[in-house]
Amino acid sequence: MATKKREKGSKLYRKIATTVDRVKTYAVDEAVTMVKQNATAKFDETIEAVVNLNIESKHSIRDTISLPVSFGKEKKVLVFAKGEKAEEAKKAGADHVGAEDLMEKVKGGFLDFDVAIATPDLMKDVGKLGQVLGRRGLMPNPKTGTVTMNVDSTVKAFKKGRAEYRADKAGSIHMAVGKASMTPDDIKANFLAFYEDVLKKRPSDIKGDYVKRVCISSTMGAGVKLDFKKIK
Repeated sequence: MATKKREKGSKLYRKIATTVDRVKTYAVDEAVTMVKQNATAKFDETIEAVVNLNIESKHSIRDTISLPVSFGKEKKVLVFAKGEKAEEAKKAGADHVGAEDLMEKVKGGFLDFDVAIATPDLMKDVGKLGQVLGRRGLMPNPKTGTVTMNVDSTVKAFKKGRAEYRADKAGSIHMAVGKASMTPDDIKANFLAFYEDVLKKRPSDIKGDYVKRVCISSTMGAGVKLDFKKIK
């Protein structure tokens, strides 16, 4: 059965791929329309943007962003905090709050959360969870605003859909910007907000083009390349 499903999926992908010119680059509006039309799966496919950057391993392109139009399920937020900040986190809607006890739970394999936030005073101990949190991209980091004393606003922002993005070793950033069920305008608004944010992170020592390639696709669809130099 699994083989038949893969074959069926492969045939569907090939059919969809014939509707996309792999050489041509498309304007954002046209690309979004094509991706939505090709999202024919029985579930609500995620629309993802991929930005390939001309960066070196020494460059760290990483941040969090609240997109204009929220989508998807609410994130589960874990907060490492004590005293007043722990109470603040609970009132803000954090799903899991604690200090040493919660660290031990995570060390034991507990990973039922999407975002981890920590107050600065606990980072010395939280840092010891690197093997557990680091490998999964869940380690709190000042660059993404997840090491902070502003617990209330940070928890609320992530619960409302704030998401993290980062460039991988190949210089590529993958970011979900919507669902196939959303309107083209909403998907476009999210994409532009994300893309403009990435442009602001250009390292000062890069020579030549910062962006090499941009494309969007749905979960089961073919990638559509964007004419990113004309994006405004």
